[in-house]
Amino acid sequence: MSLELDARQRAMLQEMGVTVWAAPPPRPAPEPVPAQPTAAHAEAAVPPPMQAAAPAPARRPTPEPAARAAPAGAPPGGLLLGAPQALYPQADPAATPPGLGEAWLVVLESPTPGEPLAGEVGRLLDNMLRAMGLHRHPRTFVATLGRPAPGLSAEGVEPAAGLQQALATLRPAMVLVLGLAAARAVLGSREPLGRLRAATHRLADGTPAVVSYDPAYLLRAPEAKAAAWADLCRALALVRHTAAG
Repeated sequence: MSLELDARQRAMLQEMGVTVWAAPPPRPAPEPVPAQPTAAHAEAAVPPPMQAAAPAPARRPTPEPAARAAPAGAPPGGLLLGAPQALYPQADPAATPPGLGEAWLVVLESPTPGEPLAGEVGRLLDNMLRAMGLHRHPRTFVATLGRPAPGLSAEGVEPAAGLQQALATLRPAMVLVLGLAAARAVLGSREPLGRLRAATHRLADGTPAVVSYDPAYLLRAPEAKAAAWADLCRALALVRHTAAG
C-alpha cells in the first residue's frame, strides 16, 4: 500500500529507517558449483552402510515482543491510562487534510508519560506520526500507559475505564495501538502481537483500532520498521475510506 508523500514526510520515513514502501524480496544467492572430487575424495565421501544422516538442528522461532511483568503493588493489569494529551495543538485546523478524519488517539506505553515526544522513543513516535501527516491535525491525541511504582500514587485510571471516557470525549476516527502491552490493555486479548497486527479491530463503541509495534521496540529491532509503516498505511487508508464514504 503506497501513499502520496511530500519531501518532509519522506524525510520522516528516512529517519524511521523506512526508505521504500515495501521491501523487495531478497535475490536468491547463486548456488555454488561443487568442485569435482578426486577418486580418493569420492571414496571417502561415501557414507557407511545403514548410517542415517544426522537431522538438521531445528531453528528457534523469534519470540514476539512481550509485555514486561508488573511490579509488586501495581493495580490489576499493572497499567494505568493517563489522560489524553494533544500532540500538535498548534496545527491549523483549516490546513488539516480532510482525509484524516475528526481525530486520532494513539495509545502506547511510554517511558516519559508526561512528555510522550521526549527522548529517542518520543522522537521516533513523532517521526512516525509526521510521516502520516498527523502533525497537521490539532486533534491528534496520545494516552500513555504507565506502571506506578510501589507505594507511590500515580496519575491515571484503569485502561478500560480511561479508554471508554476518551472515546466518548474525543470521538476519534482511529485508535492507533502501539505495542503488546497497549494492545492487551485496550483489546483485552492475550493473542500474540503478530495476530493482533493482522486484523482491524472494533472497540466497544465501533471505533476502529489498528495495532502495530511501539517505538521502543522499533529502536531495538529496526528491521521491523517497514512492517510498522505498512500498519500505519493501513490505518490511514481505513480513515480515508470512511471519510470519502
